[in-house]
Amino acid sequence: MNGSIYGKYKVALEKIMNDFVENIKSYNQASYEKTGYKLFEHITNRIKAEDSMREKCRRKDLPENEVSALYELKDAIGVRIVFSFVDDIYQSIEYIKSLPQCVVVKEKDYIKHAKPNGYRSYHMILEMTVPYEDVKGNTPGKYYIEVQLRTIAMDSWASLEHQLKYKKNVSNQKLIVEELKRCADEMASCDVSMQTIRNLINAE
Repeated sequence: MNGSIYGKYKVALEKIMNDFVENIKSYNQASYEKTGYKLFEHITNRIKAEDSMREKCRRKDLPENEVSALYELKDAIGVRIVFSFVDDIYQSIEYIKSLPQCVVVKEKDYIKHAKPNGYRSYHMILEMTVPYEDVKGNTPGKYYIEVQLRTIAMDSWASLEHQLKYKKNVSNQKLIVEELKRCADEMASCDVSMQTIRNLINAE
């Protein structure tokens, strides 16, 4: 199809994503300067690929246009933050919630309440009020960011599970699913142990 599904709003999407990521990086740097350690290890971000957004519109029976991509679906901007310690995830969530231009419209805590397959992560959909026209014609406008926060262990597990999901004709699939669930539980136990060790060190 001709043209971007994001239309003239693609430039605004890039700016909003970059501003949000820079804000989070600055917060991380401020923590490092104050405490000597960073809250998170790395952050990745993307504008959802055109083909993926169009496919999702079709799957949800939505027209393939800007309103669907930027208003009905709320994951055009995706940000993933990967941490060493679980407590730092929750501290960062509080910081994100405190941002004056940000409203949390949806959140799911898959860390405390893991999915049946073992998946763990914290998901947020943020509504950002920004000085750009939005798809509804409003200025300031409202755009959405999907944020995932997880530990290194959770991120490694999710990458492996993702590979399995898209691999066709995998033999021993039932055994692999069972092993993945076992690994997820063991990794979660390790995350708890790592947090406990750090708490003991900090208590000295």
